[in-house]
Amino acid sequence: MNQRKGKQTVEFKNPSTILQTASIVGKKEGDGPMNEYFDYILDDDYWGEKTWEKAESKFQKKTAELAMRKAQLTDKEIDYIFAGDLINQCVGANYAMRDFDASFFGLYGACSTMCESLSLGAMVTSAGYAEHSLCITSSHFCTAEKQFRFPLEYGGQRTPTSQWTVTGSGCAILTSSGDGPYITHITTGKIVDMGVCDVNNMGAAMAPASADTLITHFEDTGFTPEDYDLILTGDLGVVGSDILCDALNQKGYDIYKQHKDAGKMIFDIKGQDVHAGGSGCGCCASIFCGYVFKELKAGNLNNVLVMATGALMNTMTIQQGDSIPGIAHAVRVCRSL
Repeated sequence: MNQRKGKQTVEFKNPSTILQTASIVGKKEGDGPMNEYFDYILDDDYWGEKTWEKAESKFQKKTAELAMRKAQLTDKEIDYIFAGDLINQCVGANYAMRDFDASFFGLYGACSTMCESLSLGAMVTSAGYAEHSLCITSSHFCTAEKQFRFPLEYGGQRTPTSQWTVTGSGCAILTSSGDGPYITHITTGKIVDMGVCDVNNMGAAMAPASADTLITHFEDTGFTPEDYDLILTGDLGVVGSDILCDALNQKGYDIYKQHKDAGKMIFDIKGQDVHAGGSGCGCCASIFCGYVFKELKAGNLNNVLVMATGALMNTMTIQQGDSIPGIAHAVRVCRSL
């Protein structure tokens, strides 16, 4: 039987195995330092479609198909799909998955959605409700800019704290049986709002939620930073990463050695002029489904805590002058039990 540990953490007595992953990214991401870990890199961010939104849906569909092909599965063998994106009403995922013959849950956790999908997928597979769950998210720089900030044609000046939304998608297929890597614990985040109102400083808005979830994970489980080879945050970027590490240090947890952030890893921060780093659902998803999974399979990583972070706002709340609530979900992944 699965066991609750503390208020927010679940320990799986029958851990799910991550059977296979896939990742597809855009050209700018492919020009970055992690390019060898992605399965496919696009030359054109439209990918032959007429709009960026249609291109993002294609990202998800093709990434899911690639993961299933690598896992030697068809959509009829997928029991549940957990998918999300940043476009209004999650239409990126809705349109991407409409041709798949599998039960579907559409999710929105902003940039935390990949770990939200992994958490829910692990719950249903570990509990025996599914043999295979497909967990997938995506984001696209152009769709996100148009929806949350300014049309690209506007050519507005980006602030130093702003982040570059990743164009890409990541997919992980979980199974109730297998030989790892295993999802052994999840720590579900709470909404944390410290009053940050600057839409161009997502790192500061999300960092308090990531600190809250990470401290809760350590308190619930008894694990320490030293129990992990890698503590991967989703897309705090340069600003949010510093805030997180300082906040944990004040609570007696030194994570400087183990911590990396997907938003800092996916781009050459200075060389590619992305200001404070990467963001978006596809940021954590592509780094986890690319770099982390492959390093786990190769034996270069053994114990990883991946924690995707999200800013739970939209243009309406910002126009009304409201602050930005944050959320962070953590997933513990081990190469062996």
